[in-house]
Amino acid sequence: MKISLIIPCYNEQTNIQKGVLDKIGNYTKDRDIFSEVLIVDDGSLDESATLVKNKYLPLFPKFRLVKNKHQGKAYTVITGIMESKSDFVMFSDIDLATPLEEAEKLIAEVKNGYQVVIGSRSKLREGAPVLRKILAYLAILVRSVIIGIKGIKDTQCGFKLFQRKAALEIIDHLLVFHDGRTVEGSSVSAGFDMEFLFLAYKMGYKIKEIPVHWRHVETKNVNFVKDSFETMKDILKIKYFYLSGKYEINK
Repeated sequence: MKISLIIPCYNEQTNIQKGVLDKIGNYTKDRDIFSEVLIVDDGSLDESATLVKNKYLPLFPKFRLVKNKHQGKAYTVITGIMESKSDFVMFSDIDLATPLEEAEKLIAEVKNGYQVVIGSRSKLREGAPVLRKILAYLAILVRSVIIGIKGIKDTQCGFKLFQRKAALEIIDHLLVFHDGRTVEGSSVSAGFDMEFLFLAYKMGYKIKEIPVHWRHVETKNVNFVKDSFETMKDILKIKYFYLSGKYEINK
């Protein structure tokens, strides 16, 4: 079993200078199960890509820099999956809100036959601002009522592991996140996780949700109000595409 680890990156110079890539590199360098680490840059405007190229590619041979035009986190992850070379793909937020050591929990489940394994945070969201907790709860409620994904409580944790073959087939059926979109500034693209998991469920893939340790990390890349409206529109699109039969999937 080999895993390609995907790290989305958009204007992460500060986090990189704090040493997050050193932690990722040191964790993966002697673990043979991780065959490569793809740092997918989402058109960063700061020195993120330069730091990766000049400092970290020579330091960690498993690292690979993939440059994307700025389209938001969803297309960064999609690009990473398509560029990956292993039979399994995993992605983790660069802030390491969930420590990479938690990957062992996800790996154990794919070895048990699950094709999609997702990390799940505590509903308490310890350390997160009150506004973020409220919006997270409302997003869960709206998602459950409008599209519903049976047995999944936390679609948005940035810590997931997929069988690559399954992920590519799911990507082929995406409609909300299909041809790309134009974004300004940061875009966490929360609707992507929902569409991906909604299709995985409808297509009959074996999905497992695993509790993982998570700590709140403040980030400038999250705009609660803007991202909430964006997510609501995406949820409604998913529902529309499903009810109108535009998703060509086995129900």
